[in-house]
Amino acid sequence: MIDVLVVGGGPTGLMLACELRLHGVEVVVLERLTAPTGESRGQGLHARSVEVMDQRGLLERFRAVSEEFRVGGLFAGEARAWPEGMDTAHPYGLATPQPVTERLLWERAEELGAELRRGCEVVGLVQDGEEVEAELADGSRLRARWLVGCDGGRSTVRRLAGVAFPGEPATVQTLLGQMEAAEEPERIAEVVAEVRRTQLRFGLHHEGGGVYRVIVPAEGVSEDRAAPTLEEFRARLRAVAGTDFGVHSPRWLSRFGDATRQAERYRAGRVLLAGDAAHVHPPTGGQGLNLGVQDAFNLGWKLAAEVAGWAPPGLLDTYHTERHPVGAAVIAHTRAQMTLLGTAPGSVALRGVFARLMDFPDVNRYITGVISGVDIRYDFGPGPALLGRRLRSVRLVDGPAEGRLYGRMHAGRGLLLDRTGSLSAVGWEDRVDVLVDGCPELAAAAVLLRPDGHVAWVGEERGAAEGPGAGEGLREGLREALERWFGPAG
Repeated sequence: MIDVLVVGGGPTGLMLACELRLHGVEVVVLERLTAPTGESRGQGLHARSVEVMDQRGLLERFRAVSEEFRVGGLFAGEARAWPEGMDTAHPYGLATPQPVTERLLWERAEELGAELRRGCEVVGLVQDGEEVEAELADGSRLRARWLVGCDGGRSTVRRLAGVAFPGEPATVQTLLGQMEAAEEPERIAEVVAEVRRTQLRFGLHHEGGGVYRVIVPAEGVSEDRAAPTLEEFRARLRAVAGTDFGVHSPRWLSRFGDATRQAERYRAGRVLLAGDAAHVHPPTGGQGLNLGVQDAFNLGWKLAAEVAGWAPPGLLDTYHTERHPVGAAVIAHTRAQMTLLGTAPGSVALRGVFARLMDFPDVNRYITGVISGVDIRYDFGPGPALLGRRLRSVRLVDGPAEGRLYGRMHAGRGLLLDRTGSLSAVGWEDRVDVLVDGCPELAAAAVLLRPDGHVAWVGEERGAAEGPGAGEGLREGLREALERWFGPAG
């Protein structure tokens, strides 16, 4: 029997496969398509996803094929300079087309030993308390201990698992495609600048060699969301911009709407949902791909713990309790952006007010934290402000560990970062590494990090752990956190 079946070979499914394989979990990824589409809806990685790649030793692969951008805001077409004071060692994003992201993650999953099968469509599934059986379109069946649906907004897995998908239907649609244009680049730039004064759901972005990424509002809402034709693009360009720019030779054509939906629950027995299978929203702000990758990063180590048998009670259910609110927040933010992008007088007036607010550094910092994911904090209960946040890749200063924190987390294990040299994780050595370092950027005596980098426990602040019994209290709090997140010792 397979440990985990991952249905869907996009960025979410491939990131999950990588995370599971770090822990030795047997993973089979089933992808319906026989070959990559080449479509690039996701255009890059925000700062939080850049952190994820660094934490797993993948960042240099992405930097080698990506351009860095340091733009703050990015909310409803409003962009500002990257604000000061963001809690990250990676104050930038990476412009990485989705096909490149998928290729890099596919290569890494194969390196780690995941099995990737193309042309495999799941058409049925049944589960009991011990396993899930998936039926494929060719009549074959696969049995697994767990199954994760990463198969997109029209998820077959979600439907077969009986998970409700409430939300709001699309009210507008937008055409998106990649094609060549015969018009001179200078003229294209001039027309685009004029149109975008009133219509922000429009643009021709030059991608080199005469090829453009074209976005233009659709005439209405297509119920079946069938791919548009080149002639439909030409007609809409003429209607919105007064010219079709001589577009021709399309590479791919698609449409998307402003529908917002979220799975009622991210787990149904031994079936879990991640990425667009769990939530759909407009791509405004570029959060969709990032949200899915971060779902996988949260889920991977928890599901691996279940497979390995050391997961404490309720650990896997924290995937829903932590990620469902994050998905709901992204949906709310994209709804707000779509309102700001409207062309009605009220929307235009509101956008003007918002643009002036964005000039305030605190507002820019808040919006940048929302879009980049840097401000995400999970609720671990009462405690210091650092509890539940991701610890940035702080600078290390002692011995062979000198460098940055994320360089010590490539294996996907928990980490005790101890400034005192008096703590240990004896009994949890198979799950938690210990790093003793002076770490001048850390304002606490020690922190316990989960495999996803979120702070599970904070020791006393510097100078607070004094007096009789203070050290024992520190160790007792650490033991409780280790048991809560990593199960019983030994």
